[in-house]
Amino acid sequence: MINKNTIPIITIDGPSGSGKGTISRKLASILSWNILDSGAIYRAVAFFVMENNLQLSDELNIRRLIKKTTIKFKLDSSYKQKILINRIDASEGIRTEECGTNASVIAKYEGIRKDMIALQRNFLKKPGLIADGRDMGTVVFPDSKIKVFLTADINVRAKRRYKELKEKGINVSLTAILRDMETRDKQDRERKHGPLAMTHDSIIVDSTNKSIDIVVSEILNYHEKIY
Repeated sequence: MINKNTIPIITIDGPSGSGKGTISRKLASILSWNILDSGAIYRAVAFFVMENNLQLSDELNIRRLIKKTTIKFKLDSSYKQKILINRIDASEGIRTEECGTNASVIAKYEGIRKDMIALQRNFLKKPGLIADGRDMGTVVFPDSKIKVFLTADINVRAKRRYKELKEKGINVSLTAILRDMETRDKQDRERKHGPLAMTHDSIIVDSTNKSIDIVVSEILNYHEKIY
């Protein structure tokens, strides 16, 4: 039996637009480690709930569904991520507005959150894991030796998200994105279960004026020192 306490892990928590996803995918590719995108996990479950025509209020059957669901992430050479739910590619399906809204609804149930924590911990496998989210270092993997708290100025984060959405052909307003981000930040900090927070041993990395490669290099330096 594998002792999971010996498997290296890097948790990367932080607010929306701080660069967690891109940095996590690049680190996982460089180190050839497994990756966990916790936001996508909740969206994946919401997607499967919709596919199975379950009511969002049906906590019991949603919890049963979680126990029967297999989720895998795959990265290609350009760091793009695919998510497979029971071997079905749901990479596009989980990114709809409806799926995101439903993910927020089911995440409010304490029983579902407990099941989701167990599901996420199953991603900890050799040779190592990069875990990206908002409560990875505080709740899901509190024993991680490298807990990165990635942050950036909110105006910079909003501009990044604006650029990302415009490149996808989505017509958005920078003002609206900034407003939504302020609301999301407040909700993440104040939510009852697994709020966005630093730990006493968090490594704070501010990506405001840094490129992705510089941030990745900084985290790899910590990896070399500890692992």
